[in-house]
Amino acid sequence: MNIKQLDTSKVYLITGAAGFIGYFLAKKLLAQGCRVIGVDQINDYYNVSLKYNRLEQLQAYAKFTFVKADISDKRIHSVFEKYKPQIVINLAAQAGVRYSIQNPDVYIQSNIVGFFHILEACRNHPVDHLVYASSSSVYGTNEKVPFEETDAVDNQVSLYATTKKTNELMANSYSHLYQIPSTGLRFFTVYGPMGRPDMAYHSFADKYFADEPIHIYNNGDADNDLYRDFTYIDDIIVGIERLLPNPPVGLLPHKIYNIGNNKPVKLMVFIETLEKAFSKTLGRRVDFHKIFKPRQPGDVPATYASTALLEKEIGFKPETSIEEGLERFAAWYVDYYGIKKL
Repeated sequence: MNIKQLDTSKVYLITGAAGFIGYFLAKKLLAQGCRVIGVDQINDYYNVSLKYNRLEQLQAYAKFTFVKADISDKRIHSVFEKYKPQIVINLAAQAGVRYSIQNPDVYIQSNIVGFFHILEACRNHPVDHLVYASSSSVYGTNEKVPFEETDAVDNQVSLYATTKKTNELMANSYSHLYQIPSTGLRFFTVYGPMGRPDMAYHSFADKYFADEPIHIYNNGDADNDLYRDFTYIDDIIVGIERLLPNPPVGLLPHKIYNIGNNKPVKLMVFIETLEKAFSKTLGRRVDFHKIFKPRQPGDVPATYASTALLEKEIGFKPETSIEEGLERFAAWYVDYYGIKKL
């Protein structure tokens, strides 16, 4: 395994820098002395105060420059012209499976048009490596587990998933036509401190401390519960960091990797573990009031990553257990929102 190390002399451009993964990646690169250009439009899909809090921490680094911009605006090319990034990490996108059902327009604009502008910018201002966010949702109704990169991905069940599959096809075409080294990452349910409030684990905590019930969309069927491959943020960042200096080579310099935990957890087990994490943090028993509902449109029964390919390429192997990860989240949540302990 011949893995190149991160080159701190290069300029790194991260779109979605005020987002969950973008923030942690930017922070990791900045801590190592890299020059980072962060781009974000700061949309209000969730509470922007958390985004501004992330940005505030990044702006403490001298080598961080923030540009408020929308990648779906063609003027994003001017950012490439001005800063001349060698490595581009495109994490800007409209997230959320369920939100895409009620608000399809924004997914086309951000995830399709926006990614097109990123590809065009990389074509006109050549880069050493483009890394972009795909999603485990592209596997759709696949029943074979664990999911492998060689599996057919022709049955997406949400517009969000369809836009991510489209991104993969677009990147493949541009890599073929213009020799843009690009890597797509199929993320599997990333969680951790400072995570997105719309994610289940964060919203469950919000509901509990607001003295409201949580809604669980599995019909209360323990035998046919949803499985998710929850992946802790620190493990994700290690994987991305190792990939950045190792772009694909060859006639078609485009690769796709699963980046997950390879250890799926039943949704009910995840919820019980989250309750225990808050119980430990607060010093008192925490039990969520649960209301069970039918599975929602767009939800897939299981996500389960085979990470063998990424392990082979860069030695990627997640190390954070679900218990440890949720305890870190609970500790952050209680501190960030000022929850009183016993």
